[in-house]
Amino acid sequence: RDRILRNEEFLTIIRAAVSTGIRKIRLTGGEPLVRKGIIDLVREIGKIPAIDDIALTTNGVLLPKFAQPLKKAGLKRVNISLDTLRPERFREITRNGELGQVWDGIRAARRVGLEPIKLNVVIMRGFNDDEIMDFVDLTKKLPLHVRFIELMPIGASDDWAADRMITVPEIRGIISAGGVEMESAKPVAGNGPAKYYRVPGAAGTVGFISAISNHFCGSCNRLRLTSEGQLRPCLQSPVEVDLRTPLRNGCSEDELAALISRTVAVKPEKHTMVTRGWDDNNRMMSQIGG
Repeated sequence: RDRILRNEEFLTIIRAAVSTGIRKIRLTGGEPLVRKGIIDLVREIGKIPAIDDIALTTNGVLLPKFAQPLKKAGLKRVNISLDTLRPERFREITRNGELGQVWDGIRAARRVGLEPIKLNVVIMRGFNDDEIMDFVDLTKKLPLHVRFIELMPIGASDDWAADRMITVPEIRGIISAGGVEMESAKPVAGNGPAKYYRVPGAAGTVGFISAISNHFCGSCNRLRLTSEGQLRPCLQSPVEVDLRTPLRNGCSEDELAALISRTVAVKPEKHTMVTRGWDDNNRMMSQIGG
């Protein structure tokens, strides 16, 4: 537990990051809503003048409880991780979780205005590729922004993952074969890597994140800070810069800012999937923050 950053330590690092030009903060996990003091953390981040966007990625289950206080604290919007729309399949992958709880969370987020709401959907061959059209149909009726994401080798062995990865061109081909034509849509708030489309007349959009088949490393604007205070310049790189130790040894915010700037300077031109092929990673996505 001592390895985990305290809220005040996160805030010190965020203030240092802001001094380098960072303006957007996203809280991820694991599940950030189980963190003690999450509402206070959002509120204090919101008090930092230069921050213009605070977002959160969640499984949605706790949003009925937290949506209103999060909105009041200054949270702008949420991403919800949801890989299936089928209750039985959802129970399988969540160890008896209830899909209805996620829908309750989506409704709670809409009710208080934590929008736009993006649904992060990792498509896997032989698991949920038969639901692609169901997710597209969802955007016709509801103002939700479905993002189909290519499976990435984060903490997974190649025996498990490589043959299950479906590329964005394949996903788009499935949609087209289903008789659905889409038109280009404006980017949804967040300045992320997704390319968005819309079924004509639909309430929501369909986005594609092609991290593997058509990487966007050259325009990547992300840094990831783990709960243990390790700053990663690239999601798929094992390189980490320790901010916790100097912070606890009394370094100033200016010194932290210099460390952050040096981390930005070593962002790789391409992630390891491009330079070395399919490879595993020594951390799970939940440990990094995705």
